[in-house]
Amino acid sequence: VVCYSNMGKRSRQRQKNQNAGRDNRDTAVSKTPGWGAGYADIIKENKLFENYYKELGLVPEGEFEQFMEAMREPLPATIRITGYKSHAKEILHCLKEKYFKDIQELEIDGQKIEAPQPLSWYPDEQAWHTNMSRKIIRKSPLLEKFHQFLVSETESGNISRQEAVSMIPPLLLKIEPHHKILDMCAAPGSKTAQLIEMLHADMDVPFPEGFVIANDVDNKRCYLLVHQAKRLNSPCIMVVNHDASCIPTLEINSNGKKDVLFYDRILCDVPCSGDGTMRKNIDVWKKWTTSNSLKGMELQLRIAVRGVEQLAVGGRMVYSTCSLNPIEDEAVIAALLEKSEGALELADCSADLPGLKWMPGVTSWKLMTKEGQWYTDWSEVPSSRHTQIRPTMFPQKDSEKLASFHLERCMRILPHHQNTGGFFVAVLVKKAPMPWNKRYPKVLHLKHSHTMNSQEGKVDKEADETPEGASVGQDAGAKPEGMCGPPPSKKMRLFGYKEDPFVFLSDDDPVFTTIQSFYDLSPDFPKLNVLTRTHEGKKRNLYMVSKELRNVLLNNSERMKVINTGVKVWSRNSEGEEFGCAFRLAQEGIYTLQPYIRSRIIRVSVEDIKVLLTQENPYLSKLEDEAHAQAQKIGTVKYRYENSDSLCPIQLCGWRGKTSIRAFVPRNERFHYLRMLGVEVFRDKQGLGQKRSDGEKDGKEEAEDAAEKDEEQEEERAADKEVDLENGNENGSSESKTDCGDKETSS
Repeated sequence: VVCYSNMGKRSRQRQKNQNAGRDNRDTAVSKTPGWGAGYADIIKENKLFENYYKELGLVPEGEFEQFMEAMREPLPATIRITGYKSHAKEILHCLKEKYFKDIQELEIDGQKIEAPQPLSWYPDEQAWHTNMSRKIIRKSPLLEKFHQFLVSETESGNISRQEAVSMIPPLLLKIEPHHKILDMCAAPGSKTAQLIEMLHADMDVPFPEGFVIANDVDNKRCYLLVHQAKRLNSPCIMVVNHDASCIPTLEINSNGKKDVLFYDRILCDVPCSGDGTMRKNIDVWKKWTTSNSLKGMELQLRIAVRGVEQLAVGGRMVYSTCSLNPIEDEAVIAALLEKSEGALELADCSADLPGLKWMPGVTSWKLMTKEGQWYTDWSEVPSSRHTQIRPTMFPQKDSEKLASFHLERCMRILPHHQNTGGFFVAVLVKKAPMPWNKRYPKVLHLKHSHTMNSQEGKVDKEADETPEGASVGQDAGAKPEGMCGPPPSKKMRLFGYKEDPFVFLSDDDPVFTTIQSFYDLSPDFPKLNVLTRTHEGKKRNLYMVSKELRNVLLNNSERMKVINTGVKVWSRNSEGEEFGCAFRLAQEGIYTLQPYIRSRIIRVSVEDIKVLLTQENPYLSKLEDEAHAQAQKIGTVKYRYENSDSLCPIQLCGWRGKTSIRAFVPRNERFHYLRMLGVEVFRDKQGLGQKRSDGEKDGKEEAEDAAEKDEEQEEERAADKEVDLENGNENGSSESKTDCGDKETSS
């Protein structure tokens, strides 16, 4: 049986990895188990912090106490509905009609619970804010169903528990489906997911022209990034592992000639001291000191410089931090604008997010050491401090030049204005090539011009004068095969796990011949976009990328370290050979393949769908007559259910054996589909967690594609356990104790 699911469904489950290693900016789920847990001794007081921000005057007159009170309050939960348009509408309908109505006017421990409210500035009611802390949602029996819904749909990737302010940068990028996008410091990937969703604004186009290259310097966090991004099942995402401050320039083939890849959009969400996250990362109260921001500023500037070098003229780059500190915010932007000599300008975004409250950027600030010593100008800094404090950290003295920067166009979000974390964001538009890209007399061959330094990202000491990695083509007017840049640094050193190679199938690959005829693929199927991860031996899984990402992969294999790319479309199946094809469809690739497959489709009723989703290996006879007849006639099949009430058709992927059928749909995704069909799924407290029989696994094992495990074992499992369902508001059901095919696609 071959059955489909629409693109919005994620088939990635690893519950054990759901909250591990999250970034302190990108998720409302703390790195800690809960408020108070492990933090008994931390008092939310830091006099240095208070003195610093009071003196800087970033908070409006008379609001400082409110600001500090808000900082001490737990951060409320915010959720974002993920996925593509029609699918997201289904989730929204389910949330509003089933869960939010139950919550209205509840009182828990004397605290009145208000119904969740949509974030006024986020489009189409796709993001919601609640005054419930995570602790209340987790602990209250009255909110148990809502909590289970959140957990299950988060595991399926249909909902992201993402901090409100973290959602802002992707919106300000104004993504269109043809944009080539670079996410420079992407892990753990909540913002990356938003970027991918925007690329796929039109669900009828499986291969948008644009793509997202998501980078992170930390090898293990790259696998978290893979996990997050893969739930969107997009063929247009590539995860790479480089130091963002010297990320290599990539080549592409353009009309038969080598050209340089410039990005239309760049997200530059840099590492920072994180004092905007105190509401959820309580240890920042204890650890905060001014030296944290002083240490980070130069790296932040180097990353931003590297970003604008790779930005296309006319493109937009969003610079953001979860710090309120001007040293990490306006000082970086001002230094960048000064270096650019007019090539960059700050965009006025005041009308882009109506309803969002923010403070304009400041034009004056001063520095404080951790001992409490203030400096208002570089001339006051003693030479003993020159290694720690740099001239770029101070405001621009030239009032005319300062006015031309328009720093007031930067946006600072303060916690007490709309009950959020603290955040800073600035949008830069590139008007002309960067000036330093025209200055190098020496032309180097592109392959050797960009190399990756160590994890620490040590760069040329003259980076201020000659920033690392000047770009070619548009920025230098150089020939496509050459490039201007500083002398080559040491050979690229790779960190972390050795990755398997990406091998594209040849036009006449015998593996593909049987697949083509078995599924009756249409003549326009882009088979050159199919790849595997092995040179030799049996191919276990086949993946697909868009032709634009194929171009990037083929031209840059020695230039970059690719962790993962593409979407899995076929998996080897031991039972398949007797039916004439050794590969079955993979659930996550259904959206990508669906327009091209012309056989092996069974149209099923809602009752058939329920059978497929609630039973592990139902007999063929359990299908209704019409579907049963189709299944017997064509031997191997795919299911599609369509209803006029449904915003998107349900498409499931599976396999038909001799007497039974199987849908390869992960457990939480099964729950998701059932909810979309109006069936309430409720789990007993017992058996909630997934077992972890092999002990803790490392980052790669946790986040790698489940298909890398031996899937043939899954085909041979023949359990007929059922998921108990609850209709309406009746209680007392429990979940299946089996994984319901979860292992098959968990990653």
